[in-house]
Amino acid sequence: MYIKDIHIAFYVIAVIASIFIGQLVDWANKRLPEYKKVFSKDMLTEYKMKFRPNYSIIFCIAVIYVTLLYTCGVKQTLIANLDLIKYLIIAPMLVSVFVIDYRHQIIPNRLNLLLFEIGMVFAFLYGMSDIAITINLLLGMVVGAGIFFLITVVGGFIYGKEAMGFGDVKLMGALGLLFGLSNIIVITLLSFLIGAILSIVLLVTRIRKSNEYIPFGPFIVLGTFISMYVPFETIKAVLMQIFTLGLYHP
Repeated sequence: MYIKDIHIAFYVIAVIASIFIGQLVDWANKRLPEYKKVFSKDMLTEYKMKFRPNYSIIFCIAVIYVTLLYTCGVKQTLIANLDLIKYLIIAPMLVSVFVIDYRHQIIPNRLNLLLFEIGMVFAFLYGMSDIAITINLLLGMVVGAGIFFLITVVGGFIYGKEAMGFGDVKLMGALGLLFGLSNIIVITLLSFLIGAILSIVLLVTRIRKSNEYIPFGPFIVLGTFISMYVPFETIKAVLMQIFTLGLYHP
């Protein structure tokens, strides 16, 4: 049986993998904010004794994996599947960034570093087929980190406090290396658009108070997931319509 030319076995494997990966993400979400190692003997003692399946995270990972398979498809060669492989690897880490930053207002350096390391590996792999792709990814890293660093510096100068955490700067640098120049600009615009909308919702519903800090990491994560699923040209056209108030005509 096939779903969109992909054998159903791939979807089953994705769901089974999400059970284990979801629990690992839940464990990491508890350990990383405390600056503790994720892979340690505690996994076989403390966590095993207090094992409580986090069904919400497992379900989230399962949905992400199945929809990524459906959206990207499975190609014939390794190079052709690099985007899908990359998304499957970084998706759980992005979920972890979302949860930890929302709960603790921090993005652990270990997560950002791991995303950066994965980005370096994929930049090398893409470069084996086209060096221009690697150059584009490196430019994405510089621009992604540069935009948010500039916002942090200017915001600190104007308001006397950080407008953006340095964890966000590092995250955008790592994502720029993973997605490239054009995509990181799109992710940036999506992040600010989503941030503006959801911040208003959070304030109106009084989930957050007006003087309470709203972490930006979750907005970056949502923008990144949108860029995974929606074609670049489609996002670009929608954003141009929004930011030009409908005056843009391709």
